[in-house]
Amino acid sequence: MSIGGADQPRPSRNEQREAAREKARALREEQKKRERRNRWLIQGGVIVAVLAVAGLVAGLIFNNVRPAGPGPANMASDGIVLTGAEGVVTPVETPALKAGATPTATVHDETGTVANIVTYIDYLCPYCGDFESTNAESIRAMVEEGAATLEVHPIAILKNKSAGTQYSLRAANAAACVADTSPASFLDFHDLLFENQPEEGTEGLTNDEIKALAKQAGVSSPSTIERCIDDKQFHTWVDEATNRALTQPVPNSELPSITGTPTVLVNGKQYVGSLTDPAEFQSFVLQATGETFSESNASPTPTPTPAP
Repeated sequence: MSIGGADQPRPSRNEQREAAREKARALREEQKKRERRNRWLIQGGVIVAVLAVAGLVAGLIFNNVRPAGPGPANMASDGIVLTGAEGVVTPVETPALKAGATPTATVHDETGTVANIVTYIDYLCPYCGDFESTNAESIRAMVEEGAATLEVHPIAILKNKSAGTQYSLRAANAAACVADTSPASFLDFHDLLFENQPEEGTEGLTNDEIKALAKQAGVSSPSTIERCIDDKQFHTWVDEATNRALTQPVPNSELPSITGTPTVLVNGKQYVGSLTDPAEFQSFVLQATGETFSESNASPTPTPTPAP
């Protein structure tokens, strides 16, 4: 007789074995649930990682291979044309080219009373810097007086010469942004880019520094131009315009293509003289303009009268 309560019956061996089997079955089910949960977590993590990588790759592709878009306004010839009178430089306004459209060659004055100056420049090109620092002031004066027009074609043939930052492309894009939104400020911005030209092989100016130059040039819509620069709005157009310059005949001239920068034309004739002698370039301008004047005013040769 025991003290404190009734005796509990002891489980039989069969009952013990069944309880053990049930416990083992419950443990196996729990283990399967854990395995399924872990498997879903792992698969979900892999999917998320794959999607993240895919998004990153797509972003890189989008940023570096931008779809073709319209070009900048006021650059229908792939360049901006600047005229002037009474000390004021005035841009010739043209609509933006649609994607894939062929540029429209500028119709130049062929009377020989105006010098049609056309430049193909790269904002990183040191030789372009030499030409601009030597002749920018006199060219501006001629345009302001109405004695010349200036057509500037920004191209990017040195975009791989700036430690990976593609400065040539970014600077040409910024010039297109200014031409598109604030064309009256283009020449001032163009001059500032050369006055602050970085050395070839360096990283060049940052986008923020380029935007500061645009503000210094007095652009009419700084926020719009800043977005245009940051969004690389005209990168595709710059690449296409560069390719056209390097592979297609140069309008209003006999050149089959551009072979380097600067390429400077006056009334269709290429200047190949000194880049650092302002007198030589001014002499060339007078000579080319005079030749055009002579051609436009040439007297027709009389038709011979037949002998009786």
